[in-house]
Amino acid sequence: MTKLKVFYEDNHIIVVEKPFNILSQADSTKDIDMLSIVKEYIKEKYNKPGNVYLGLVHRLDRPVGGIMVFARTSKAASRLSEQVRTHKFSKKYLAVVSGKIKDSDTFIDYLKKEDNGNTIVTDEKNGKYSELSYRVLEYNKKNNRSLVEIDLKTGRHHQIRVQFASRGYPLCGDQRYGKKDNTQIALYAYQLKFYHPTTKEEMIFENKKIENVYLSDFTL
Repeated sequence: MTKLKVFYEDNHIIVVEKPFNILSQADSTKDIDMLSIVKEYIKEKYNKPGNVYLGLVHRLDRPVGGIMVFARTSKAASRLSEQVRTHKFSKKYLAVVSGKIKDSDTFIDYLKKEDNGNTIVTDEKNGKYSELSYRVLEYNKKNNRSLVEIDLKTGRHHQIRVQFASRGYPLCGDQRYGKKDNTQIALYAYQLKFYHPTTKEEMIFENKKIENVYLSDFTL
């Protein structure tokens, strides 16, 4: 079983790291996924018989690594999902993009997921409103790459990857929307912020210890 990095756990939630290239939830590939990994961890640690309840509150694309929270009760799942819906649940990402990009900006597009799994930029009539803001943390002149911190306002399919690529700044290691070079995508959900589903306490989790060939070029 994949070694699980746990940031926090109680009777209501568990906050863990999703490694790069692991599914958030099982799909037709039958490859290992985070939902199954965390369920197995809880089952073994607490010696729970039968099926373990675990609610999937949000997802990360398979190639992307980062912090995820799972709900251990249906009530917690419902309350966290409501926070996602009302934008009280926030994720910040670190990414390395090709080129020297403007110091900070807000991207607003209308995105549509195609039948082949790709997402495209379209118009208001055919796409879903998609917004993110970013700021440049560092520029590597030698490699002509920018390290950016991204505040994701809406969570559309492949949103970050498509919004940067469509402007000529594809994410390094993005095999779908960037250069196909068989490296790992430089996109990591490093900060997660939400309110505990029962105590209502604001919870913030951060991780900058990231194993990625592109992110290692910068001071995190």
